[in-house]
Amino acid sequence: MSASKTSAVADEPIEVLFALHPKFDLLDFAGPAEVFTTALHDWKDDSSKAFDITLAGAEEKVLSEQGVIIGSQISFKEAHKRLEDFDVLVILGGNSAEILKTEEQPAGLICDFSELQKKDPGRERTILSVCTGALFLAKEGILSGLSATTHPDYFTTFENLCSDAATRNLQERTDVVEDARYVVNNLRFDLGEEDDNPYIRRKSDAGRRPSNARKGSMSWKGSNTRRESITRRAAMRLGGLRVITAGGNSAGVDAALYLVSALVDDECATEVARIMQWTWNKGIVVDGLDV
Repeated sequence: MSASKTSAVADEPIEVLFALHPKFDLLDFAGPAEVFTTALHDWKDDSSKAFDITLAGAEEKVLSEQGVIIGSQISFKEAHKRLEDFDVLVILGGNSAEILKTEEQPAGLICDFSELQKKDPGRERTILSVCTGALFLAKEGILSGLSATTHPDYFTTFENLCSDAATRNLQERTDVVEDARYVVNNLRFDLGEEDDNPYIRRKSDAGRRPSNARKGSMSWKGSNTRRESITRRAAMRLGGLRVITAGGNSAGVDAALYLVSALVDDECATEVARIMQWTWNKGIVVDGLDV
């Protein structure tokens, strides 16, 4: 991949890194992986794959929570060395109590990926957590000042982790959203004045009838008014890192479809959903603009 690449929006594959920790949830991995590997830039050209996925793990073979073994392609150590190569980092759920207790990977990858964005805001990057993977983001303070969600059974644990991180790091609290398949933060494409933009659900909307927020995405290819400011991105939280948290494990498919719509186009996401025979349940975008 070219070192000068500044955006995942291109006709080359978007590089995705999956972090496979011990006893990860299989559907958290398989759902988004199916979405990304199905997507094409050109549906008439099977070689025009839109995403290229890489699997990182502590061992060559990683045991999932369901007992299925998945082979990793690179070690976590190599993933750290190659982190600049990736546009998207996917953090899976499963075995969360043990991972939080030992503070093992993917904690290091999460921190390094977010720091990389702050140091190099000219590059467009996304971190996507699925299910209880959001707990790992919360523990590392990535979600401070943002809105996020996770599996409903873990809301209390999630809120406690977010609160502890905010107190520890003297940062803002996290707004835990309980009614969304996925929540998207830190978006940086301007579609016009915020007051006129129908795709934002703001914290200031409290007390008013909330909008449906951003339902899916208008693609970069479909927008004739892309006005992106690297300076503006650099001033954003986490250097403009797009942070997506998906709810329960099947919600990872919906969040991955959103990412396809944002980084490729809506038509691609719709076709992937059709091929998978999946009804895309769209989430929300909070406090931000997206293409």
